[in-house]
Amino acid sequence: MSVIGSLEDALSSIPDKCLLAVPREQAGVAMEATRALIRRHVKNLHLVALPASTLQADMLIGAGCVETLETSAVSLGELGPAPRFTAAMTAGTLRMKDATCPAIYAALQAAEKGNPFMPLRGLIGSDLMNIRSDWMVIDNPFGSDDPIVLLPAIRPDVALFHAPMADRDGNVWIGRQRDLTTLAHASRKTVVTVERIHEGSLLDDPVLAAGVLPGFYVEAVAVAENGAWPLSLPDHYPVDVAHLSEYARLAKTAEGFARYCDEHVRGKRAA
Repeated sequence: MSVIGSLEDALSSIPDKCLLAVPREQAGVAMEATRALIRRHVKNLHLVALPASTLQADMLIGAGCVETLETSAVSLGELGPAPRFTAAMTAGTLRMKDATCPAIYAALQAAEKGNPFMPLRGLIGSDLMNIRSDWMVIDNPFGSDDPIVLLPAIRPDVALFHAPMADRDGNVWIGRQRDLTTLAHASRKTVVTVERIHEGSLLDDPVLAAGVLPGFYVEAVAVAENGAWPLSLPDHYPVDVAHLSEYARLAKTAEGFARYCDEHVRGKRAA
């Protein structure tokens, strides 16, 4: 059975209450899929961003799709704070599991390797240790007076990202974006949107094969041209700064965010 299908069929793997993992902005964010999830009114997601997020997390939070967020940061970069994330944190409507970039990577790498936890340096002495009761400090069993933090593995139900292309066997070309391999290895299922379908096997191409995520890690693939817009797809198209600036302006208020979604998510234009 082919893994290539419609966007709606691919996203059926992402139910309410899903532990959903997504990549950083520069790795290939599935924004068309994100808009489709908002239109479907998905609820109570536990969203994990590797290791940070921008527009994607802010929109899902603003649309009421996220119950828990686990990441190191959410912002719009040079355009300022992420407005709907900020509003949700101020209102106390979002459960936040603060982390650091290395901690998110380590917890996913534990799941990738089939381990229940991963040790990590650099956390002892930070305020995070006061709020993350699930992180444990132990003495290094191979050392003396050498405390180290153990992080429980993060095993997402689904990883979701956008890539340049896939073939009909579900092999996905991710190029240099090796973060996506970690996401796919750690997750129970992986859903990918792509710009196009490559005819022939990507794994048989000696030039492309090294940048391929094999299809046995991939649950579903859907074609979504310009599927990362208004964010960039590295080496393919740049971020739409003008559009992000419009979003940053409108999303400062709940009413402005609703207008943005009416026009750019639901396709309803004001008269």
